[in-house]
Amino acid sequence: MLERLVSRNDQLLHGSGSWLGKSLGPFHGVREPGISLEKYIERIYKYTSCSPSCFVVGFVYIDRVLHKYPDSLLVSLNVHRLLLTSVLVASKILDDVHYNNAFYARVGGVSITELNRLEIELLFLLDFGVTVSSRVFESYCQHLEKEVVRCNGAAAIERPATTNTATDDVTEISVQDTHISSSPSQLVD
Repeated sequence: MLERLVSRNDQLLHGSGSWLGKSLGPFHGVREPGISLEKYIERIYKYTSCSPSCFVVGFVYIDRVLHKYPDSLLVSLNVHRLLLTSVLVASKILDDVHYNNAFYARVGGVSITELNRLEIELLFLLDFGVTVSSRVFESYCQHLEKEVVRCNGAAAIERPATTNTATDDVTEISVQDTHISSSPSQLVD
């Protein structure tokens, strides 16, 4: 579902030649990461061992930001960072035991400094509204499960029985840019 939205928005962005949404600017990279969104989600899930609920709540956070700032587009240049940050914040809220920001940064392929900055940005975009009611959570679960069934024919989202992954086994990736601009107007050529 996110991939379809990102693909559509990438086409809109390239067609218009301008970047309208300034609120997601801090999440915006200079170039598209070399890992698909699907593989990135799998990577976060595999290495962080966060609960599946974190992905649902992370999606809620992304949806809240996009509704609050309708001129912002979720595109291939910002979706990875926004997803990583949303899942990180959700894991801190939902999971009793979770990895620290340094580990999430390593898994997500960004620097610890950047992830710390993105976490603060997301919290301010959400006005620190990180609670999700059980009704909203259930609604998003149902919606996401319908999407999974529609796309994959699977009836439910399941978590593998074992998720014990040693922290030293994390393969390095990078979604980091060598030249990240802090000015949103410089993010799109």
